[in-house]
Amino acid sequence: MSRTLEEYFDQPGIGLGCMNLSHAYGTPLSEHDAVSALQEAFDMGYRHFDTATLYGGGRNETVVGKGLKTHRQSLFLASKCGMTIGQDSGKKEIDGRPNTLRVQCEASLRRLQTDHIDLYYLHRLDPNVPIEESIGALANMVHEGKIGAIGLSEVSAQTLARAQSEHPIAAVQTEYSLWSRNPEIAVLEACRNSGTRFVAFSPLARGFLTNTLEDIDSLVENDIRKNMPRFHRKNYEKNRKLLDGYIAIAKGVDCTPAQLALAWLKSKGDFIVPIPGTRSVHHMRENLNAESIQLVDDIVNQLDALINQNTVHGPRYSSAQQAEVDTEEFT
Repeated sequence: MSRTLEEYFDQPGIGLGCMNLSHAYGTPLSEHDAVSALQEAFDMGYRHFDTATLYGGGRNETVVGKGLKTHRQSLFLASKCGMTIGQDSGKKEIDGRPNTLRVQCEASLRRLQTDHIDLYYLHRLDPNVPIEESIGALANMVHEGKIGAIGLSEVSAQTLARAQSEHPIAAVQTEYSLWSRNPEIAVLEACRNSGTRFVAFSPLARGFLTNTLEDIDSLVENDIRKNMPRFHRKNYEKNRKLLDGYIAIAKGVDCTPAQLALAWLKSKGDFIVPIPGTRSVHHMRENLNAESIQLVDDIVNQLDALINQNTVHGPRYSSAQQAEVDTEEFT
């Protein structure tokens, strides 16, 4: 890399979550349109791009590789291992065994058309494999030059500490937004104290804070939000009422609802890096422009009081989804 890892986190301080291009939300873009969107994202200033083995069963890494290969030396590339879609089962599988992580890394390198991945996350903690074993395998890949740094996704502060005893952890990635405050229990402080970057995925509350999803019936059949309690009809109708005050604050700040959500996150610490995802080039530009917005303490306090774990209806995950993560939960 021509720049250090820290410089890529900071310039700009907002990255692009690439999952939406081919996985989980709405209708995936065609490969041609996804490649074009990635190239436009780079041209407008994005330098931190985040993907994973899981997304689209490898298709997301493929389009990221095709879209960004000519800019490889000028960007920061993050991907994830340890969770994939099984070839036989067709279902999501969590596997943190060292050999599995190595096989997945080699496949990711081929799809991404690169000889190294700058930041490689363990996507989920495998409860059947000690975290030290998984991190040990990733540490070997660091020494071999296949990856530049190790990250963890959706882990507790305790798991982070265990992992750090094996090898330095550059970043922890977890959902964090006004309506998902779980990192505030322990992980944010653990990252701050250890000099670990905190990468916030779904910073726009899976579209909720953009004020663009009025009717949940508009979600396509395979949209993952259909299985999330906060998007169930009764809960969503109640949660929508929170947006009246939220939109009023955005208007007062003279920014869009999405930009307000990102500015709030940036106000929580300079070690926090939001990675909003979108299929829309217009929204990519809108999100990136939030980098220049600074909120005064009074506005931050108003937002904290308006949307938080006590005012939002429904947990962020179903019981089955929650069983897959290691993060702390509010009691």
